[in-house]
Amino acid sequence: MANTRKSIFMPNSSENEKSTTNIPVTSATKEKTGVQDTLQIVGIGASAGGLEALEQFLQHVRKDSDLAFVVVQHLDPTHAGMLPEILQRSTSMNVAQAATRMKIRPNCVYVIPPNKDLSILHGVLHLLDPITPRGVRLPIDFFFRALALDQKERAIGIILSGMGSDGTLGMRAIKENAGLTMAQEPSTAKFDSMPRSVIDAGLVDVIAPPQELPGKIFSYLHSVRLDQTDHATLAVKTDSALKKIIILLRDHTGNDFSLYKKSTLYRRIERRRGLHKIETLANYVRYLQENPKEVDLLFKELLIGVTNFFRDPEVWGYLKTDGLPALVAAHPEGKALRAWVPACSTGEEAYSLAIVFKETIEQLKPKGRFSLQIFATDLDPETVQKARSGIYPTNIAADVSADRLNRFFVEENKGYRVNKEIRDMIIFAPQNIAMDPPFTKLDILSCRNLLIYLTAELQHKLIPLFHYALNNSGILLVGSAESIGSFTNLFRSTSNKIHLYQRINLISPGAIDFPSRRLTPLKKRLESSTLNKTQFNFQYQAEQFLLRNLSPAAVLVNTDGDITYFNGSTGKYLEPAAGKANLNIYTMTRESLRYQLASALKTVNKTNKKLVLEGLKISDSKESDHLVNITVQPIETPEILQGMTVIAFWDVTNLPSAAKQRKSSRKTTLVEEEELIQAQLAIKVAQEEMQTSKEELTSVNEELQSMNEELQSANEEMMTSREEIQSLNEELQTVNAELQSKVENLSTINSDLQNLLDSAELAIIFLDHNLNVRRFTYQVTRMFKLIPADVGRPLTDIVNSLCYPDLSEDATSVLRTLLFIEKQLAANDGRWFKVRIMPYKTLENVIDGVVMTFIDITTFKTLEAKLSGIIPPSPTA
Repeated sequence: MANTRKSIFMPNSSENEKSTTNIPVTSATKEKTGVQDTLQIVGIGASAGGLEALEQFLQHVRKDSDLAFVVVQHLDPTHAGMLPEILQRSTSMNVAQAATRMKIRPNCVYVIPPNKDLSILHGVLHLLDPITPRGVRLPIDFFFRALALDQKERAIGIILSGMGSDGTLGMRAIKENAGLTMAQEPSTAKFDSMPRSVIDAGLVDVIAPPQELPGKIFSYLHSVRLDQTDHATLAVKTDSALKKIIILLRDHTGNDFSLYKKSTLYRRIERRRGLHKIETLANYVRYLQENPKEVDLLFKELLIGVTNFFRDPEVWGYLKTDGLPALVAAHPEGKALRAWVPACSTGEEAYSLAIVFKETIEQLKPKGRFSLQIFATDLDPETVQKARSGIYPTNIAADVSADRLNRFFVEENKGYRVNKEIRDMIIFAPQNIAMDPPFTKLDILSCRNLLIYLTAELQHKLIPLFHYALNNSGILLVGSAESIGSFTNLFRSTSNKIHLYQRINLISPGAIDFPSRRLTPLKKRLESSTLNKTQFNFQYQAEQFLLRNLSPAAVLVNTDGDITYFNGSTGKYLEPAAGKANLNIYTMTRESLRYQLASALKTVNKTNKKLVLEGLKISDSKESDHLVNITVQPIETPEILQGMTVIAFWDVTNLPSAAKQRKSSRKTTLVEEEELIQAQLAIKVAQEEMQTSKEELTSVNEELQSMNEELQSANEEMMTSREEIQSLNEELQTVNAELQSKVENLSTINSDLQNLLDSAELAIIFLDHNLNVRRFTYQVTRMFKLIPADVGRPLTDIVNSLCYPDLSEDATSVLRTLLFIEKQLAANDGRWFKVRIMPYKTLENVIDGVVMTFIDITTFKTLEAKLSGIIPPSPTA
C-alpha cells in the first residue's frame, strides 16, 4: 500500500479515547452481537447522484435482515453531513454517523462523516484523518480494502451512482478474497462512471437496479453456506463433484487444478453456485457440462490475482536498500540481470520491480552499465494481455506515490499507462508454472501469494525448481503467508521481517521434477530418457559432422539487417567495421559484395522470394579469381524463425561460363569500369545525403519531443485541475441532493404547521427581534388589519381594534427579560381577549423575536359577569 496512506489498522490518535455508539442496542441486537463472526457486513460506495440510489436500496431492505450496512460517500469536508437524518426516513433500521471504536451491529446503517477516512478492524470502525489532497481522495477504495482484509469471503461490496473510478481497486480486493461484488445497473444511475468502471474491469458478480440489489443479496446468502467446512466433511461430501469439475476445467482450458488446495477451489466454486442459485454441487457440475461459458467464468474466478502496485511497502524498501544493491555489486558489469515473476496477474508486481530497480540504479550510480530483464508470466492469456498494455485506472494513486506517477507513468484514456522505458524491461507471456518449463539463470525470482493456494505436493516440487532456476546467490521472494518449508538446505533467509531468501550453492541439490505438459510421472520420463540416450548421441554427432564439413558459411538476419546467428566460417565475406561494435549485415559485408547484397536483401524483403547471386568477385581476396555465389532466402518455417532471412555464401571452384568468357576475352572496357566507379560514387553520395537527412530528422524529432514534453506538462496540470473540479462537483452534487431533500422536508413541515394552526383556530402573530411581522394566522385579521403584504412591517404600524396602548412596551420587555406576559383585554367591538406574549426560540435555543397569542374569552367574561351580578365594563371605560 502506498506510503501516502496511513495503515488501515491504526486509528487516529486524536480519536483514540472516543468510544461513542449512538445506535440503541435492542435485545435482538444483543443476541446477534454475541457471536460477531455470524454478522455479514455490506459496504456501499456512492458519489454524485448516489442519494436517490441509496434511498431506493434501503427502502427494500428488511428490518430483520441481520445485515450491517456501511455507507461511504464523497462528502464536502467543510459541510456538516445530513446524510444520516436523510437516510433514516428511508429505512426502519437505525442509522448513525460512524465514530471511532464503534462496534458494528446487525440491522444498522453506518455513514462515513465528512473529512474522514473510514476503516474496520475485527468488526469495529475506526476514523482516520485523510492524508491525500481533497481532489484525489479515494474513501471508497480505502474502506473496501479494509473490509476485504477484515471480513475475507464474508465481505459484500456495492457500487452505486457516482463519477470517477473510486471503488474499483476496493472491489478487486473484495473479489480477491472471495467476497460478493455488486453494482448498480449503469442505465439507472444518474452518473454511471463508478459502476461502469468496476463492470468494465470484470469485477462485478451481480448488476441490477438499486431496488433489486437487496433481494439479490438475500438470495445469495440463502444459497451459500458461508460457515467454514472442515476438510473431513469436504472430502466425504464434495470430493467426487470437485474431481468432475477439475476434469471439466482441464478438458476445456488445458490446465490442471488438481494440485490446488481443495478448500480454495471449493470456496470459489461455491460462490459461483450461489450466484446461480443452484442447490447442490452435483447440479452445478451438470450446469457446467451444459454451459461451456460458465467453465470459462469459473476458470477466471479461480485465477483472481491478489496484487497491486508496491504491495507490502517494507518488502520494496528492503529490496531498494539491501537486496538489489547487493546483487548489483556482485554482478558482472554490462551483463543484464534476469528476473522472473510467475503468476504476475495484471502486471503490478513486475512493474513495481522494474521501477524499484530503476530507482536503485539511479541511487547507486554504479560505474558500469546495469540493466534488468524481467520475465512475467501468468496462466490467463487475457490477464497477460492486460498486463502487457500497462494501462491502469487513476485510483492507483492510492498505492503509487505522486513522484513515481510523474516519473514512470503517462496519463492516458482517463487512467495511467506505464511509460515505455519501464515496459521495455518486461516480457509478458502465458505460462503454467506447474506444467511448463521454468526460466533459468535468474538473479531474482518473485513468487508471492501463489504457493498458499497450492497443495504441499506441488509446493515441494516448485521450491527445488526455483533453486535450479536461480543463479548462485540469487534471491527468492515469497508472500508474507508463505515460506520455503523444509528446504533450508537450498535457501537461507536474509531478513527476519520479510520472506526473502538467498540461494545456497550446492553441488548436488538432489532430483528435480521438471514440469511436463504431458504430466508424465517423473519415473517414466527418466526411463524414456535412458532408452533414447544412445540414439540421441549418435544423431547429434552425425548432425554436427555434416554441419561442420558440408554446410555453407551463412548468417541469419532480421528485417533491419541485424545478424542474429553465424554458421561456419564467414571471415572471407564479412568483417567487423571500424568503430563501435555493429553486427549489421550492411556494415559487415566486404565492400566488393556490399552493394549487390544490399540490393538483393531489399528485393527479397519486398517479394518474399528466394534470390541467387552468381559469380560475384571478392576483389580484396588474395586469390585474384576468387568468386562466390550468394543465396538470399526468406524463412517461413519453423515459426520461431519467421520473418528472418538466411544468407549463404558458396565458394565457386569452377568459374561460371560468363566469368570464363570475361577472363578469356579480357575485353572489359575502361568505359564500363568508369560507369561502375561512377555508380559507386553516386551510391556513396546518396548515402551521405541520407545520413544528413537522418540527422536533420533527428534534430526535428528532438524539438518535437521537447514540445511534446511541454504539452504533456500542461496536460498534467489541466488533468490535476480537472480532477479537483470533478471532486468538487461530486461534493456539490451530494450537498445539493441533501439540501434538496431538506427543502422538501421543510416544505412538508411548513404545510403541516399551517394546517395545524388553521385547524386550531388560534390567532397568533410571530414577530422578529425588531417587532416586525414575520408570520400570522388568518384569525388575527379579526383584530389587526393585516394582509399578506404586511409581512416585514412593524406591528405598531398596523391598525388594531384592541384597547392595548402598552403593546409595544410589553413586547420589548419580553425580549429583554425573557419572561412571558399575559393580560385580558377588551376590544372596541365588545369582545374580550386573553393576550399572551412569549419569547420566540429557535432550534439552537436562540431568542429571535416574540410570539403573541390571542384567545377570545368574551363568552367567559359574559358568564363571569352573570354569576357575579356585575356588569362588565364597556370597552370605552
